[in-house]
Amino acid sequence: MSDTSERSRAPRTGQFRKGHSGNPKGRPRKPSAPPDAIRSAFEIVLEKRVNVTQAGIDRELSVEEALRLRTYQNALAGNRGAQREVLKMIAKREKAMADRGLLTQRRSVTSKISPDPRNADAAMCLLGIAAPNKSREEHDPGAVLLEPWAVQAALGRRRGSKALTMEDVSDIKRCTRAPETLRWPRRR
Repeated sequence: MSDTSERSRAPRTGQFRKGHSGNPKGRPRKPSAPPDAIRSAFEIVLEKRVNVTQAGIDRELSVEEALRLRTYQNALAGNRGAQREVLKMIAKREKAMADRGLLTQRRSVTSKISPDPRNADAAMCLLGIAAPNKSREEHDPGAVLLEPWAVQAALGRRRGSKALTMEDVSDIKRCTRAPETLRWPRRR
């Protein structure tokens, strides 16, 4: 038999011996990129600049600054998620300032509240919720009566609360400018 027939009958286990590669240099490595070249798409977008108009003034901000501004605006508008984010931002800033030794003492906020209940009356008159009581002007010059639309709105918001007593109804009529125009809830 010839030499070639013996090789064709023997089971072929591979071209190279176990543990030896055909590539003497080994598996080629991935080309290493500089650290700043490996960035996500989000990081690239955050570096862009956008024009923002605020109170009629155009400003150029980074996308990150614009997102923070929008989060602050949403928080002020009452969005709970945005409020949580703003609180996290404040906590992060205070921690960073404390780490640097810049935050030594808390600043206190002093508020002065006038005990005069007439302040609320003036505000309600300014907003159109109440009007001066002309019939009581000589006895009580600062007395006001609630506008019927405001009382009606308050009555409409009383969902699921207990029924109004007769004393409640008389107090509401006494403090309303035109109580006869009110539509009372079914349960009184």
